[in-house]
Amino acid sequence: MADTVHLFIFDGLADWEPGFAIAGINDPSHQREPGRYVVRTVSPHGKVITSTGGLRIQPDLALSDLRPDDSALLILAGGAGWDDGKHGDAADLAARFLAQGKPVAAICGATAGLARKGLLDTRKHTSNAPQYLAATGYKGAALYREDAVVSDGNLITASSMAPLDFARAIFARLDLYEPAVLDAWYGLFSTRRPEYFAALVAASD
Repeated sequence: MADTVHLFIFDGLADWEPGFAIAGINDPSHQREPGRYVVRTVSPHGKVITSTGGLRIQPDLALSDLRPDDSALLILAGGAGWDDGKHGDAADLAARFLAQGKPVAAICGATAGLARKGLLDTRKHTSNAPQYLAATGYKGAALYREDAVVSDGNLITASSMAPLDFARAIFARLDLYEPAVLDAWYGLFSTRRPEYFAALVAASD
């Protein structure tokens, strides 16, 4: 049975932010162990949601039905609600994941949700800007890093402008690709240079 990566979805989800990550996880091409992982979606109440891009998504399960023991990683993307203090249940679930040694990956507004729960107070992290997180009243400002993505133990955080870097960090955490494959994949999509496509093909043979 494949290990499951869970993506939290909700009305107003910034659907482009986890796009590279979920596509790579679900596509067996170039993977170290093809088919090892699958992505399942989780919504607040198990009901259909509509993303910022207008996609209607039927979730696989409700947030209350997800247990950390059943997951390989929880992905929290940005979107409507985080800046209004919503999605607290998802942040609470992230806290349980981290407490049980399970990884969590948060980007954009989701980092503010984690900040409000105190989950960034003792971990190195990043977000859209230090001022953005400061508005949450959190106590981890000294651990803020001006990087596209930051990994600290089981927590990955990323800026809204860095969905590609976010995906690379997730792939590395899941050990999805051989290092040479991951380097070639990132090089191709970050530079658009054709030699990286050749390197990706060669590294995947």
